[in-house]
Amino acid sequence: MPETAQHWYFNKRPKDVIEEDTLILRSEPIPELKDGEFLLRSVYMSLDATNRVWLSDWDTYMDPLPIGARMLGFIVGEVVKSRHAGFAEGTLAVGLTTWSDYVVTTGEGFVPFPKPEGISLADAFGVLAVAGPTAYVGLLEIGKPKAGDTLVVTAAAGAVGALVGQIGKIAGCRKVVGIAGSDTKCRWLVDDLGFDAAINYNKEDILDGLRRECPDGIDVHFENVGGEALDAGLTLMNNFGRVVICGLISTYNSSEPVPGPYMFRNVIMKRLTIEGFVILDYAARFPEYHEKLVGWMRDGKLKYRLHVAEGLESAQDALRLLYTGGNNGKLMVRIGAAPN
Repeated sequence: MPETAQHWYFNKRPKDVIEEDTLILRSEPIPELKDGEFLLRSVYMSLDATNRVWLSDWDTYMDPLPIGARMLGFIVGEVVKSRHAGFAEGTLAVGLTTWSDYVVTTGEGFVPFPKPEGISLADAFGVLAVAGPTAYVGLLEIGKPKAGDTLVVTAAAGAVGALVGQIGKIAGCRKVVGIAGSDTKCRWLVDDLGFDAAINYNKEDILDGLRRECPDGIDVHFENVGGEALDAGLTLMNNFGRVVICGLISTYNSSEPVPGPYMFRNVIMKRLTIEGFVILDYAARFPEYHEKLVGWMRDGKLKYRLHVAEGLESAQDALRLLYTGGNNGKLMVRIGAAPN
């Protein structure tokens, strides 16, 4: 058992992009366990767009991370030592905790993570921890697609967006259109994931592309980006359409107020429903979502890609990829070896 652990600490609030000294890595002794605590050996950590929000001083769904605190993220790991009745040694646990290779915890925010039979821990965590439940809730419970609907997904090649489009097809959407940032990503959406069309926002105007691909308008718009993408979707919404606000990643690195959306009048003109959500609010229902998602994974109805950075020390550099489009699939960090 190691005597020290590594932890990333929040060092300086970024003005725009995450910088080299936004976070700093420190080594500290591992404290002795008290009754009701366990020691978790981290295996995989999820990197998510909302991590940037936690580093801001915005008024958000949770208190901003204070300077000097350990950075937070979703981690799956192995319980290697326990004085907690609910977490036995040798079992897996998943939860929101610190960017650390080993962490002592009371278990608050953690739940056991039974790995599905026949699915690797990387795949199970990559889909089930954050991205899968987010896609499931956002589309099916908020977007409420009906058979024959047209669905548009922004950041469609991202971890959530890629799943949203496929779940849309499972739900009976007539047409699913993705928006992504390269021809390679667009081909992957259409050729491998079954999207009906994809628009490369770096090669053409989003609104022009949506006019071409959605001649009958949009019924459900799943928003991960904001800005121009959201405006284009609002412009073409059908009457009584649903707009799901999952993320606004285009605004997260901005130090200035972001204008728009300019087509907000269509909320009235088209009688739209717009709803944002935070997946943490649905944590109690994760077992229900996992059952559905695992079934689709085993049936080959959900395809996905993992982009795994190696080692805890790579976490800050890897996080930047989310805001440049440099990741190629669900972004994760492999911190330690998966248990046998």
